[in-house]
Amino acid sequence: MELMLQFTLLLLLFCISESYNVVFSSNVTRLNIDEAQSPGVPPDFDPQFVLPQLAPSPLMPFTSVGVPKLSGKCPMNFSNVGNIMTTTAIDCWGSLAPYLANVVCCPQLEATINILIGQSSFSTGNLAINETHAQYCLSDITQILEAQGSYNQLHEICSFNPTNLTQASCPFVDLKEIENFLYNSTIIESCKSIDPVKECSHNVCENAITDVVMNMVPNNYSKPETIVDCKKIVLRWLASKLDPFDASKVFRVISSCKINKVCPLVFRDTKNVSNECGHTIKNQTTCCNALEYYITQLQDQSFVTNLQAINCASSFATSLQKANVSTNVYDTCRVKLKDFTLQDSGCLFPSLPFDVTYDQSSGIDFKCDLNDNVAAPWPTSSHPSYNTSTNLPAVPKATSNHKGELNYLLC
Repeated sequence: MELMLQFTLLLLLFCISESYNVVFSSNVTRLNIDEAQSPGVPPDFDPQFVLPQLAPSPLMPFTSVGVPKLSGKCPMNFSNVGNIMTTTAIDCWGSLAPYLANVVCCPQLEATINILIGQSSFSTGNLAINETHAQYCLSDITQILEAQGSYNQLHEICSFNPTNLTQASCPFVDLKEIENFLYNSTIIESCKSIDPVKECSHNVCENAITDVVMNMVPNNYSKPETIVDCKKIVLRWLASKLDPFDASKVFRVISSCKINKVCPLVFRDTKNVSNECGHTIKNQTTCCNALEYYITQLQDQSFVTNLQAINCASSFATSLQKANVSTNVYDTCRVKLKDFTLQDSGCLFPSLPFDVTYDQSSGIDFKCDLNDNVAAPWPTSSHPSYNTSTNLPAVPKATSNHKGELNYLLC
């Protein structure tokens, strides 16, 4: 086993800049209509304020796999946030990054960029990178992350470009000018000890940021895109006032509140499922096979959190109902929440933000919150939807803990 792990890590290092086929260890099977009936979602199904007690594996010393080629033209101080960048590199590790993009990688990358700019404002006096230097800075950031094992096309999977480092449409960028607006604000008090559940329920930090932005942006600038761009400027200011680790935590919580409210999966045409399962089901096996095939295509897309899975299941069920599928096919075909996440792991991520870890003995690890016996929710007239936005983040009632492990990669 030890030799196999060593071989795995060596092969991993050689595959950084190539395409990968990812295989995950799992005891979880795909949908199977011959399986024993699993418990359905109770009528009072509702996410609870339960914080999963999932201890991460210890983060061992991380070994760089290359030397970054920096431009020398970026005004950022990378040394101040070295630990944060290492965390980002692991969160966006190699072939895993596209599958972790929505939940782990891209939120951490965005947080890192805001922290870098905020920390660099001590010397530059600005909370944005000018257009001339933005290209160099984005290149330097990706070079540093890639040298530590991150995916080599992060800017593509996270839709980042040099403009994301600039002030964009926000009319304010000068550090001292921004501080004049924030002098009497409650942002630091509201955000420095951010609580994930309270933040997602009451948006304490988010509202404090929004209030400042609405006060500082003139009416003639108050377009939606300007509000968004100025929020980024205020977040960078906050990053200049907090320890980088604390700032990262704040930004990740704010991100988790947003991503858990929506389903990140792309649903294609449901015609085949509705043809086999619509109206009165004539052949249960044929219906379940069509449903299984459809969901199998979803399973190739991304890891999702437990709350995202609820939203995905509800959205998909609503689409089927509009296509004349009136029978609860989730119950008929034993569809569970874990069936909406990346397979073959069957791993639902916790809704609370977390980081992927690198351990010298076990390699790349991540947290899983398996809900083996939680059936996917099917909207009914009495329960038309399972709105999780009020109780974010939370987990469904029946949970078990599991640590996912990247078993091996093939070049």
